[in-house]
Amino acid sequence: MTDTPKPVSIQAATVILAREGPGGVPEFLLVQRGEQLAFAGGALVFPGGRVDAGDIRIARNELLGFGFDGLDDIDAAARVTCAREALEETGVLLTDGPHPDETALAKARHVLASGPDEAESVSFAGLLGAMGHRVEAARFIPFARWEPPAAAAIVRRFDTRFYLADAGRSASAAITPDGFEAKALRWTTAAQAISDYDAGRAAMVFPTWCNMHRLAQYQTLAVLFERVNALPAPYVQPAFETVEGEPWLTIPEGIDYPVTRDRLNNLRRE
Repeated sequence: MTDTPKPVSIQAATVILAREGPGGVPEFLLVQRGEQLAFAGGALVFPGGRVDAGDIRIARNELLGFGFDGLDDIDAAARVTCAREALEETGVLLTDGPHPDETALAKARHVLASGPDEAESVSFAGLLGAMGHRVEAARFIPFARWEPPAAAAIVRRFDTRFYLADAGRSASAAITPDGFEAKALRWTTAAQAISDYDAGRAAMVFPTWCNMHRLAQYQTLAVLFERVNALPAPYVQPAFETVEGEPWLTIPEGIDYPVTRDRLNNLRRE
């Protein structure tokens, strides 16, 4: 008898950009994905994407990144991915250095978005070098790691690391969607995003929905960042369960997620 091989997952990274909204309640930047995209088309997600092979080279180059010593290669590369994808999809630059020339930054962003996926890290490295900017590892705080259920029939399986970042520290906060992966952008409180989902005004995949419920627990940026910094980033792999004859998707209890299950019939299919 042979063991069933574990499904291969694609390494990915996502950044939860947070800022202080009216009344001090945290707001988060969400991307509405283009309808034509194979994964989560039309859904609201946090900015992110696949980890490129070249992202680790940026992390290990002291001219382009700092604070990465002691991080394993996947974690280090994923933090670079967050910075790269945030710029490409939203225009928010999460790097340290001189104030960027906005025109030059817009042109560089266009080059980043228009090239082949495998060349994005090369373009990003060139952008950083030209601006004299570096990626700071500590800016990206580990929030969670999600993998799909082993039994799920999913074509594109992403092993995704989520990081929390303070959008108020960005070098450029002028947000615009890239028009392809990001059809539209919105700043929203977690409570409003959940309300829009419940009312059918917005689509979210299960991890985003769960993460929104987790974020909604915290009513100030200070408390949110303090709590996330204090907790190890949980590993979350949902499981299929039958409750009173009905199929549900569940995640473990006791890992800072106040909502841990939803009916399978409610879930967005990919």
